[in-house]
Amino acid sequence: MTEQQTQPVATETPFEYTQNCVVSVNVSDLSRSLEWYREALGFTEIYRMEEYGWAEVATAIDGLSIGLGQTEEQKVGGTVPTFGVKDIVAAKAHIESKGGRFEGEPYDIAEEVRLVTFYDPDGNPFMLAQVLRSQPE
Repeated sequence: MTEQQTQPVATETPFEYTQNCVVSVNVSDLSRSLEWYREALGFTEIYRMEEYGWAEVATAIDGLSIGLGQTEEQKVGGTVPTFGVKDIVAAKAHIESKGGRFEGEPYDIAEEVRLVTFYDPDGNPFMLAQVLRSQPE
């Protein structure tokens, strides 16, 4: 799969979808997390609702945002959002320079994709993925 290749889209859905998706992540300190997502990942704040302990940040993927919900009880795990990057080594170095914690070094799957897992300040898991070779279209 090349980065220019269009991903398949479900067309036979039982109801109509909007063209956005919010991945909700639990955080312990909303302000600290907003700063980390801006500095480490380059995301931009869309809005913040302090009275509800909620904010959303825009990712580099059109229509995908991350919702940050401040909670006293951290629940980590389950879904692991994976961001495609062009240079996983450079992305890892930048995120580490901003305090991101990684689970080991990037590893390859069948010479197709290179992956590495990292964690935000509250231990929420994310992954980076770099396509290693183009596939025929």
